[in-house]
This record gives sequence, structure tokens and C-alpha cells, in this order.
Amino acid sequence: MTAAQRDDLPTVRGKFEVDASLKKLTWFRVGGVADILFTPEDSDDLSDFLQHIPADMPVMPLGVGSNLLIRDGGIEGAVIRFGKKFAAIIIDGNDIIAGAGAPDITVAGAARDAHLAGLEFLRGIPGTIGGAVKMNAGAYGAEISDILISAEVMDRRGVRHVLTADDLQFSYRHSSLADDMICLSVRLKGRPGVKSDIADRMRQIADAREQSQPLRTRTGGSTFKNPDGVKAWALIDGAGCRGLRVGGAMVSEKHCNFLINTGNATAGDIEELGEEIRRRVMNNSGIGLKWEIRIVGRKGGKI
Repeated sequence: MTAAQRDDLPTVRGKFEVDASLKKLTWFRVGGVADILFTPEDSDDLSDFLQHIPADMPVMPLGVGSNLLIRDGGIEGAVIRFGKKFAAIIIDGNDIIAGAGAPDITVAGAARDAHLAGLEFLRGIPGTIGGAVKMNAGAYGAEISDILISAEVMDRRGVRHVLTADDLQFSYRHSSLADDMICLSVRLKGRPGVKSDIADRMRQIADAREQSQPLRTRTGGSTFKNPDGVKAWALIDGAGCRGLRVGGAMVSEKHCNFLINTGNATAGDIEELGEEIRRRVMNNSGIGLKWEIRIVGRKGGKI
């Protein structure tokens, strides 16, 4: 970003940094810098910011950085990070209204405490509700499209819109929400349930994750989408990739659809490892794995 571009940045009530490191903001703990990292005070502040930055400046929302690989060259344009004011949760009858920055696990807990069932699966999804909408996140037999009533979003011009589940055209790990469209909040549907039963189901999900996934490592979550009728981990294991390494990146021994930063990996290491897995799986089974983790940013650069 040039000095002139910096001088043209609008006055905001929130906070923004120029050339801000993103490493500590992602679960992988890798990646370059953002030209701008903006934490808006509220949705009006975000709208003002979007209206006054250059029209051709790219914009990308960032949740808690799970299921995301930011390349070593960093992010061009503005990265929008939500603070606590975007994480409010309101119970409205059998509906749950959650800010896009609310962690999935917190939304599940709020539903449990309100005796609302149907959201237990969110206990097994890392990340925030806004990110869950973007990728139609799911686990343990359910996904966001099953419970979403509507989402309030903001377009690149700072204008708000309300989209229904039909508008978002959900499919497996996908929605039609544009990359520069920012989710502000969602309305989710629950159903009356027994709190103890809901809590038991959430504990079962937590236990299953603990037993099967490398939760205490620097990982981005599930790496590849499951092809029709087969599990990605089984294809990866069958291709001999369990424990495979590139630089500081490694395929998890515990669950081989998880990639791990062993401590000194670059984003390039992780992406190269993922592409090597895809090559080996294709050679072994003839099936092309598709990334579930979102890969963004510029290749190369100082880290």
C-alpha cells in the first residue's frame, strides 16, 4: 500500500492497522500481512468504511481464522475483523439471532440454555457463525442450511440486505455468498427440547472430536471435502499420506484429513503438502479431492 493510499483511508470509530500481521489470527499460525486490518465499532461504522475506501479495494471478512489458510504474501486490500459487539446472541421464541462474530460453540451453548434443540452440531464446528454461513459448515449429520432462516449481510458498497436460505443457494460446504459480501448476523431456528438431553448430545460431540481429531495442534480443521460416498481421510490414508511432511507441515497421524503446523511451517509448506496429497490420492484412487479449507492471499513474500 502506497503512502497516498494510506492518506486516503477514511476516519473510523473502530480500529484499523496498516500492514498488519495475520499470523496470530489464524489457527495455522501462518500467513503474511493485511494491507489493512479493520475492526469496526459497529455495523454503521463498517458501512461508512466500505463507502469511503476506494471502490476497487478488495475486502475480506475474517472470523477466528479456522478453516482458513492465508498465504505468505498476505492479503491485498482490507481484512474486516469482528469484535465482541458482533458476537451478541438473542433468543426470540424458538429462534436464535446471533451476530456473525459469535463462535459456533457459544451459539450451541446459548440454544442449550434456552432449551432449544437442533443446534447441537455447532458444538463440533470450529469458527464463527458468519464463516459457517459462507461455507455451509456442518458436522455430525447436520449443517447450517438445515437451521438457517435468514442472514443479514452487507455488500461492498456498505448496503445491508436480508437473504433467506433459498437466496444463499446452499450446497455441500458451499453457499452463493460472494467473497466480498459480509455476514452481519443470522436468524436460526431451534425447536423446544429438554436441556439435559441437549447437553448430553453436545458432550457426545465434544468427546467424539477429542478422540478423533488433533485438537491441540496448529491445524485448520478438516482439510478436504468428502467426495460422494467416501470419506476424504480414508482416501488420504489409502494413498499412504498419513504422517507425510513438507517442510514444517505434516499430515496428522491421528486424523489424516487434518494438516498440522509442527512449529515452523509456512503457508507455502501447508499448501504444497495439500497439493501433494491431492496428487497421490488421484494417482491411487482416481478421485480428485477438493479443498475444504479456504486458501486466500498472495503467494510468496516475507513471513
